[in-house]
Amino acid sequence: MSTPPPPVPPAPSVAARLGAALPPRYLARRLAGTAVLLLVLSAAVFALLQLAPGDPARTLLGARGATPEALAEVRARHHLDQPVLVQYAHWLGDLLRLDLGTSIRTGESVASALGDRALLTCQLVGLGFAAAFLLGLPLGVLAALRERRPTDRAVQGLGVVALSTPAFASGLALIYLCALMLGWFPAYGAGEGGLDRLRHLVLPAVTLGLAVMAVLLKLTRAAVVRELARDHVTFARARGVGPRTVLFRYVLRGAAVPVTAGAALVLAYLLAGTVMVETVFALPGLGPLLVDSITFRDLPVVQAVALAVATLVCLANLAADLAQPLLDPRLRTAPRTSPKAAR
Repeated sequence: MSTPPPPVPPAPSVAARLGAALPPRYLARRLAGTAVLLLVLSAAVFALLQLAPGDPARTLLGARGATPEALAEVRARHHLDQPVLVQYAHWLGDLLRLDLGTSIRTGESVASALGDRALLTCQLVGLGFAAAFLLGLPLGVLAALRERRPTDRAVQGLGVVALSTPAFASGLALIYLCALMLGWFPAYGAGEGGLDRLRHLVLPAVTLGLAVMAVLLKLTRAAVVRELARDHVTFARARGVGPRTVLFRYVLRGAAVPVTAGAALVLAYLLAGTVMVETVFALPGLGPLLVDSITFRDLPVVQAVALAVATLVCLANLAADLAQPLLDPRLRTAPRTSPKAAR
């Protein structure tokens, strides 16, 4: 009688796979590092008020009459009559309660001033990120597959042109071509929401994505060229594996790690470019708010915007760090073995 085949073990669940790819210690270290970095950044943002020229109380009082009674009230409200560390502790406590203070220029809550503007900027950055990926990744792969050929030189030249063109110049060119001549998209404004908002954000998103498309193009090209020269790729080709299988199963999987790491830097470039793009397309986002707040020395708003941007960049770096072990098993932390088990 033939023995029955051994039972097939069940496939691991998604939670088990995530636990194997991201061990608790690795996850805890990354989260702790991000928390420490955010704490340092919060201290740096708080120092904006302390390093501002003049008396912080007079700065917070703004254009209102700086009488001794008003100055004393502002100092008591913002704890400016206490040591710096105590002031920072009070400010950090208010921040954790989502109390960002009051705008000097308008008198409204900073959180309400940032609400709709932050949503619009996040939508613009998300669409610009998608546009940069849809343009940069395929062009980078194409340039790597045609290395040192006319196609490679043409694609790299296109990337250099896109990187060296200022955002206001490319934005005005897109407005003239796609809005005024062809009438495909609106020239300015944020729309009323839904599909209308999407139509209004297409041209700004493409303008924003073109500025960082060249960075992704260079990263993708370098990563794919390096993977094409690996021994396992050469061996797969020698065995007769098809070009598409080699590209998608071997090359792109290995190239995904450095590209993912560079994606966090791309997000930082996108956030920095929103100021110019939102000004060109008359979008009421965080960019014009930041410019106006710096002009009128509205420091609570400047602090809130700077902290929000820094937080987004830190979270993007954290997401990139956590995604790398999921993409490449070689980067996963190996379990530690005790000396007795090693014997």
